[in-house]
Parts: sequence; structure tokens; C-alpha cells
Amino acid sequence: MTAQKIIHDQLFLRQKSTLANKMDLPIAFDLRDTLVANQGRAAGLAANMIGQSKRIIAFYAGMLPLIMINPQIIKRSGKYFAKEGCLSLSGERQALRYQRITVTYQDLKLNKMTQEFTGFVAETIQH
Repeated sequence: MTAQKIIHDQLFLRQKSTLANKMDLPIAFDLRDTLVANQGRAAGLAANMIGQSKRIIAFYAGMLPLIMINPQIIKRSGKYFAKEGCLSLSGERQALRYQRITVTYQDLKLNKMTQEFTGFVAETIQH
């Protein structure tokens, strides 16, 4: 798979993403490769940022990129406001986030997973 160009079209980025399936796994690998290519500039990416309206995200959980397919936040606590930047948009924006989240998602083998995240990783997932 290969790193892709980051999309800046705000109309496209605002479109609702659709559920991903097995046929969309190449998108997940491209997203991971794009994240790695932007290491130091991006903590995470969503598939729409590379031109794919699918519910797939990739982000750094420690040193390694983690891919989530069809992520859904099922629990959240610790509301706060964060100032965030985005590779697809210029400048920073204030966003409502939660300190602790629990997410259900599918891994790259499409196994259902549930995991809790806190702090900056939780903020990145919510972005």
C-alpha cells in the first residue's frame, strides 16, 4: 500500500462516512502508510482525509500506528475543551472532547474489539 495525498476539500470532509467492510481493507493500509509518512505532523488520520468516505481511522497509540475500522465511542467522561489542528484544515479550532472514552471497533481481521483510551490518545480518536 502507499501513502496518499491529504484532502483539503471541506465539502468532501463534511460528508458522512459509510461503514467499512473487508473490501475496504486496502484503504486502511493506505491510511496507515499516510499516517507514517506524516509522522511528526499528524497524530491520527481518518479515511476521508485521503479521499475515502469510510469509517476507518489510524492513529498513534504509543510508537505504533493503530487502525480502527467502524469505531464507535460507547462511553465517555471528563468533558473538556481542546485546541486542535488538522492536516486538512488551516489553523487551530476549539473542540469539545472527553478525557476518557471506551471505543468498540473492528481490527484488521475484522474482529470486534472494545478498548478504553485516555488523555491525548482519546483526544486524537475523537478528532
